[in-house]
Parts: sequence; C-alpha cells; structure tokens
Amino acid sequence: MTVLVTGGMGYIGSHTCVELLQQGMDVVIVDNLVNSSAEAGRRVEQITNRPVTFYQIDVRDRERLDEVFRRHEIDCVIHFAGLKAVGESVRMPLEYYDNNLNSTIVLCQTMRAHGVKKIIFSSSATVYSGDNEMPLYETSRTGSCTNPYGWTKYVCEQVLRDCVAADPTWSVVLLRYFNPVGAHASGLIGEDPRGIPNNLMPFISQTAIGRREILNVFGNDYDTPDGTCIRDYIHVVDLARGHVAAISYLDGHPGESVFNLGTGRGSSVLEMVRAFETANHLVVPYRFAPRRAGDLPVCYACPDKSAEILHWRAQYNIQDMCRDSWNWQTKNPLGYATE
Repeated sequence: MTVLVTGGMGYIGSHTCVELLQQGMDVVIVDNLVNSSAEAGRRVEQITNRPVTFYQIDVRDRERLDEVFRRHEIDCVIHFAGLKAVGESVRMPLEYYDNNLNSTIVLCQTMRAHGVKKIIFSSSATVYSGDNEMPLYETSRTGSCTNPYGWTKYVCEQVLRDCVAADPTWSVVLLRYFNPVGAHASGLIGEDPRGIPNNLMPFISQTAIGRREILNVFGNDYDTPDGTCIRDYIHVVDLARGHVAAISYLDGHPGESVFNLGTGRGSSVLEMVRAFETANHLVVPYRFAPRRAGDLPVCYACPDKSAEILHWRAQYNIQDMCRDSWNWQTKNPLGYATE
C-alpha cells in the first residue's frame, strides 16, 4: 500500500510516517516546509531503515500535486498539511483560510481526478463547541469555534462530508486530536516549533534546557482543582498509531466516520509541570500570567468509540510523554537546526 502524507515532515506527520513504514507501507510525502524541516524525513528513514519519497510542494499547487499522483499509485491519503497556531490564526485569518481550506479542496479535486477515494483528515478538538459538557464525544456539539484555526478545521470536515454525500464510495475518516506531546523514544524526531512555542510541552522543555527564561502559566483562577486549565494530553506515538488503525478501517467502510484520539484523562498545566520535573529530576521555573482569551477551563475526550471500532487506545502516560519530550530536547537543544 502506498500512502500519500501531506505535511509529512511536521511533528505529527513524521511520527505517523514512522508507524506507516514500520507496518510495511510505502510513504510519499508532500510538504512545503513552511513549518517543518526536511531533516525530519531523513531521520524517519534512519529510524525505520526504509526510504521515503519526498516532494517539496505546496498542496495548493494543483499542477505539481497532479504530477505526484501521476507518478505514484496512491492508495490513500493522510492530510496533515495546514497552518496550526491558534493565536496566529487570529492575527492572520485570511492566510489561514486560504492555506487550510484551499489545500483541502485542491487535494480532494486531485484525488477525484485520479480515482483515489480514501482519506484520513487531521482534525482537532477545536471543532467542538465550548458549551459542551465533558468528556467530549464524537456526537458532542460542533461549531461556535473561538478562532479562525478552529473554523478552518470545521469547514474542512464539512467539505469532506459533502464529498461523501456527492459520491458515497469515498471513505473519509475525521480524526479529532486533543493535545499531542512527547517524541519518538529514539530522540531523533520530535516537536520543533518555529519561534516562541504555542504549545505547553515545548515551552516546558525549552525552559528546562535554558532556551526560555521562565514558563508562563496562563491563568490560575479557573474552576479546576489547582486553578489551571485541564487538557487531554496524548503521546504523539499513540496518535500516530491511531492513523494506522484508521487506515485499516478505511477498507470496507465507505462513507464518513469521526473518531476522537485522546486518552480520556485530563491533566492540569501544573500537573504536567510537576510530572515533567519528577520524570526528569529537574526544576522548571514558572510564573502565573493572565488568562488567554478563548481558553476553556477543562477539555478532554471520551475515546471509547476509537477503542471499540478502531481497536485503538492510548498506551503512554504523562510520565512517558515528559520523559520522551526531554530526551528529544536534550539530544536536539536547537531542534532540527544545527546552529
């Protein structure tokens, strides 16, 4: 089987490519490297001792994407490519709508032209409405997104549903992620954000290694046990394995399906800081900062549907996530950069 992975040089994409290759699948990566590094692909090959085919292409480039489909017998697509920073999307809404929506549309049009009708879409818990009770089920209310990034995921999901409505022979799986953290146990690939991290774990690890002076904890007056936000953190390797399970499901299941990929357990920001300190025998300096607009007090998944239908459950705990994050950070203090 040959899988086209858009955004395959990114954080989640690279870990997923490892799992696909280790399961004997062939991988073709399309990535424009705006928020990623080609070095990740070389390290994926090092981990798996298998080659990947890489094209530095923007998915919106219809002509070049069409050439990829002509060169390879693509069986299914995993669509990661997209801009993903919530705060940045508020500052740059037009860029987010242009990139995330148009890339999905061009990709689906190209798939249709070449008779490829299987796709796994990298979605997000941000599509869920903020007024849902916890935990979040696949049937929980969606919409009322609090930022352009969330709206792009919501609309892309609808685009894919409409593809299925027009042609029921399509097989579409929408995977709604919660909070990916951690890194591959080898320490060769991990999360390498450009500039100031938007996510908690790279901010913790960069502070621990001295790249950041102090960790800002946004808000300590939420209605939670310690006053800090609670999220469902999932090891990126567990997340990657969820995509392998979804590929197996695609065969024989035409139509559209939605699955949460989370642990079903919420951890607070301070819990994660303390777990990181305990797992790695160090101290992370932090201070409380004002709340960020749009942050929910609590957000975590019910992953039972994934367990029942995909036969997938998260295997790693937060200590594992913290250990592997620090292993990546210490082996790559500047990420994929060499200086």
